[in-house]
Amino acid sequence: MLSSRKWRPTRRNGVMLAAVAMAGLLSVTAGCTKSGNAAWSDGAKPGSSQSAEPDTKAKATITEPAANAADVPASTAIAFDTTDAVDTSVELKSADGETVKGTLSADKKSWLPTGALDWGTSYTATVTATGDDGKAATAESTFKVMAKPGNTTAVSSFLGDGAVVGVGMPMIVKFGKAIPQDARADVQRRMKVTTTPAQEGTWAWISPTEIHFRPKEFWKANTKVHYKLQTGGLPLGNGSFLRNDLTVDLKIGPALVMTVNNSTKRMTVTKDGKVIKTIKVSLGKKSTPSSTGTMIVIEKKRKTVFDTFEELGPEEGYRTDIDFAQRLTWGGEFIHAAPWSEGQQGTTNVSHGCVNVSMKDGEWLFGQTRIGDPITVKGTERKLQNGNGWTDWNMSFAEYAELSAIPLSEQ
Repeated sequence: MLSSRKWRPTRRNGVMLAAVAMAGLLSVTAGCTKSGNAAWSDGAKPGSSQSAEPDTKAKATITEPAANAADVPASTAIAFDTTDAVDTSVELKSADGETVKGTLSADKKSWLPTGALDWGTSYTATVTATGDDGKAATAESTFKVMAKPGNTTAVSSFLGDGAVVGVGMPMIVKFGKAIPQDARADVQRRMKVTTTPAQEGTWAWISPTEIHFRPKEFWKANTKVHYKLQTGGLPLGNGSFLRNDLTVDLKIGPALVMTVNNSTKRMTVTKDGKVIKTIKVSLGKKSTPSSTGTMIVIEKKRKTVFDTFEELGPEEGYRTDIDFAQRLTWGGEFIHAAPWSEGQQGTTNVSHGCVNVSMKDGEWLFGQTRIGDPITVKGTERKLQNGNGWTDWNMSFAEYAELSAIPLSEQ
C-alpha cells in the first residue's frame, strides 16, 4: 500500500494551464458598476445606452456595462437588448483603438470577449441592430475596467496541451482556494468543452477546489478535446476574483479497457472493442480486499518502492521494490507485477488490495496503458469509495450530473 501522491498542476511558458468547460456560454455576469451619464437620445433616461437613430425600425440598448461605469470586472460581457432586429453585431475597442475579439451568444443578448479585459483600461462597446428595412441603429457604452485586485485565485489544469490520455480520463480543473457555493454556477458558465466528434457530458464539483468533466459514456477513441475557461477577473464575492483564463487542447487515445473478475481471477483487456489479452491475477486477500468498482490509471511508475509499515503496522507491513506499477486509488491500490505471487495468480487472492500480475504480463500491460485508461473490478468484498482516486465512472451519469452547479437540463 503506498501513500497518496499530491496533485500538481501543469505549467506552460510560466502560465498555469486550465481547462474549459460547459457548452452554452450564454449568461452574463453582472459587473460591480457605477452608473454615469449615458449616450442616449429619443427620451432615453440617463444611465442607459440606447440607439441614437430613433427613426429606424430596429432599436438597441446596452444594459451592461452601463455607460461611464468604472470598476468593471475584467471578465465582463456586453449585455444588450434589441427590438425588430434581423441582424446584430457587437464591436469592442480599447481606448487606443485596438479591437477586441469576442463571441455573440446564441440568444443574441450578450457578447463575450475571447479573454479577460486588461486591468485599468477603458473600452467602448458598440452594438449595431439592423432591421428588415435595412436601416441600422447603434448603441454605445464607454466603461473602465477595475484596477488589478490583490485578492485573486489561480486556476490550473491537471492536463496540458498535447496530452494523449485514456478513454476514462476526466478533465480536471483545480482552483487555488475554495470556490463559494453561490459562485460555482457563474464559474461553470465560463467553462466550455468542445469535442470532435461531439459527445454529451457535464462538469461536476468533486470538491470546493476541484471540478471534473466527463462524457456520458467513455470517450470515443481518438477524440480531440478542447476546453477553455474564460474566468480571468471573474468575481467570487467578498472582493475575491479568479486570476486567469486558460485553454487546453488534447487527444484521447485508443479505447483500452480492463475488466477484472474476482470469481475467475482473470483480467480481460480490450482495445477498440476487441479482446487482446486475458491475464491471470491475484487480488486482495479477505483482510485487505481489493475495491469493486471502476477506477482510472492515475500514474505509472516503471520502478518504485512500496513501504507500508506505517499504514499496515509491523506485522503486515513491508518494504519492497515494485515493477510496472499503475496507481488506481489514493489509498494505495495498484496494478503491478508480483513475481512472488505468480503461483497464486489465477486461483487465490493474496495481495494487500492490489491487482497482482506476473512480471511478463505486468511489462506487457504497462506498455499498453495510458493515464486515464479505465479498469473495472467485480465481485470483491469491498466497494470502491467515491473520491478514493478518480472515481468519476463509479457512479451513473445522472448521479454525476447532480454534482454540477447547473442542472443538466440547462446545460
